[in-house]
Amino acid sequence: MSGRFITLEGMDGAGKSSHIAALAHWLRQQDVEVVLTREPGGTPLAEALRELFLHREMDALSEALLVFAARRDHLCKVIEPALARGAVVVCDRFTDATFAYQGAGRGFDLTQLQQLEHWVQQGRQPDLTLWFDLPASVAAQRRAAARDADRLERETEAFFERVSTGYAARCVAAPQRFARIDADQPREAVWQQVEAALAARPWW
Repeated sequence: MSGRFITLEGMDGAGKSSHIAALAHWLRQQDVEVVLTREPGGTPLAEALRELFLHREMDALSEALLVFAARRDHLCKVIEPALARGAVVVCDRFTDATFAYQGAGRGFDLTQLQQLEHWVQQGRQPDLTLWFDLPASVAAQRRAAARDADRLERETEAFFERVSTGYAARCVAAPQRFARIDADQPREAVWQQVEAALAARPWW
């Protein structure tokens, strides 16, 4: 089987990260190699850029350039080699997050983001994107209960409302690769939606 690229998307607090281990287990039951990774991050350089991104103040253009620089290194050193050998890459966030956070959230020019996407990814897109959709108010409550907030997690509820709108726009633009997951459900019900989205694909 050729490699497959699966991404998990959603605002902070949507619960996507808590399902990654279960997703990896489900995939390994299909007798495939699974590579778990994240963005920004996934390589030593990209992880260093992640620390700057999450903890240093900067404008929207700097944010976009930083995440795309990290993404380029991640693609070259982890994602593309894994896909080439037939692995399934499962990534916590990818470019949809950039359009949601820097594009919709920050109001950064979408045309410029599309140009960066073209330069950096050279056509690479996920085969499946699981979008964990959750009301911004519920996500805020979950974040407050879970951990100390980083720079982005301290943004206003209005910011996260815009982020959610950005994700919805990406979903509408690419319905063939998106599976919307209603994340405002008990964990077991959320996982059932994830499993159904995977089972609906003819790859396995």
